Order: sequence, then C-alpha cells, then structure tokens
Amino acid sequence: MLLDGDGIVPASLRGRLKQEAGSVVIGDRVGVAEAGHAWAIESVEERVSALVRRGRGGRAPKVLAANLDHVFAVIAVPSAGTDVIDRLLALIESSGIRPVVVLNKVDLPGGPEAAADLTTLYEDVGYSVLPVSALSGLGIEALRSEVAAGTSAMIGPSGAGKSSLLNALDPELDLRVGALSRKTGGGRHTTVSSRLIPLRGGGLVADTPGFADVALWGVEPSRVAACFPELQGFDCRFRRCTHIHEPDCGVREAVAEGGVPESRYRSYVKLRGEAVEAAEL
Repeated sequence: MLLDGDGIVPASLRGRLKQEAGSVVIGDRVGVAEAGHAWAIESVEERVSALVRRGRGGRAPKVLAANLDHVFAVIAVPSAGTDVIDRLLALIESSGIRPVVVLNKVDLPGGPEAAADLTTLYEDVGYSVLPVSALSGLGIEALRSEVAAGTSAMIGPSGAGKSSLLNALDPELDLRVGALSRKTGGGRHTTVSSRLIPLRGGGLVADTPGFADVALWGVEPSRVAACFPELQGFDCRFRRCTHIHEPDCGVREAVAEGGVPESRYRSYVKLRGEAVEAAEL
C-alpha cells in the first residue's frame, strides 16, 4: 500500500525491488509510476533513519520502519519489567531515533503504583515517559501531542495495547483488538502486519506486530554503552573500558553509589554480552 496526497492506494513492486526481500518497508519514500489502473514502486529514496532489530535466527537484520522522527516503546503495566523496556530503548537508541516510553493500562489494579515507579526510573535517566490508559483516556491527550509531531512507530510486546491506543487517538480507525484477557483485563495482540496510519489529529504512526525477541543488530560490543545515555561522561582508567571488569571504572563506581540504576546496568551487561556472542558468529 502507498500513502500519497490522496490517501492510501494499492501499489506493487517493480523490477529488482520485487526480488529483494525487505527492499521496501513502511515509512520508505519511494518513486512510483502508473501501471495501468494502479501504481508501481520503482525506486526507494535513501533513508534518513531506520528502526532495525536482529531477525529470526540472528543472522540477518529486520527493518521495522524507516524515516521515523520518534518511536514509542509501548509497555503494559503492572506486568512489564525493566528488562524489556531497556531492550526496546536500546533498540531505538541504536537506530538513532528519539524514544518515548508509553506505560499503558495504568487503570489495571497495581497499575498506578507500577507506572509511578517506572516513570521515576526512566525520567531520571532522561527519557520522556507517558503513563496512559486506552480504556479510561488517561494521558491520551499528551500522547496525541507527541504523535502529531511527525512520523513515528509504536513497538512493544504482543498485547501491550498498541492498536487500542491508536483507536483512542482516532476512534474512526476502529482497529481490531483481541478479546479481553481474564487474567490481565487487556486486549490480546491482533496486528499481523506493519502499516503506516495517518491520524486525524496529525502525524503518521506505524503500527507494528508485537515481538518478544528484542535483540540489537549491527551494534559492536564497544558501542552498546552508547545505547544507555546515563553511562556516558564517566572517567575510567582505561580508554576502552567495557564497564564490566576493569579497575577504576567510573560507571561501576556510579552503580555502586546509586548514581546509575542497577537494573539499567544489568541490562547493559546482558546486551553487551549478546553483542559479543553475535560478533563471534
């Protein structure tokens, strides 16, 4: 499907693009030509940004969307842990795109308390955090303001409520959501393909299927720390300090003194270890 000034129209791939899997993703700006009563995509412009994760099997990249201004990491509370949030944020940071944390389903029992703790944690790190509820409408106006500012994507685990949030932002979309779970009270995941959705209030949003495997692609072990803003600017004895085992490491000293959250540091160590393993493949 192609989004132009007249709305969404069908389009097919032409030539080599048809042979190359993943040659065109949502958010790409493309060159087209008329093909009978339809359109054909003939070329793809250079991407300003691309949200990329490690694909299935770990040997190829999976481009989720291109040319994004910001990405919303959507998590359902109170069940969400910091590990998945940290992985989503590192993924977005590694792609060079501005992340925003969206804590959905704060209307559930225990939701307000969990959202408060997570908001404090991630705002102290320097991230924008939006506690919201697609059901009650809490925080939807603040989310709408963020979404209206350009082209974005919503990513997160299955059942986090991405489609429900889009319906709350623009009820005319009427996107399908799953039946309510008796255990969590939330909608089960139903988005099966990525799509770029124009909202009446402004902005374009890529609604993506949920995924559990949040792994970085193409990030050298030495660059993983750059995906954690709070690990920057410390003095370490060694220029290429891994912040894991070296003596006189400013980062580890900050963790010990409470200046860097332990949960964030643990996530960094895990992701760096995975990057080392990926580099050895």
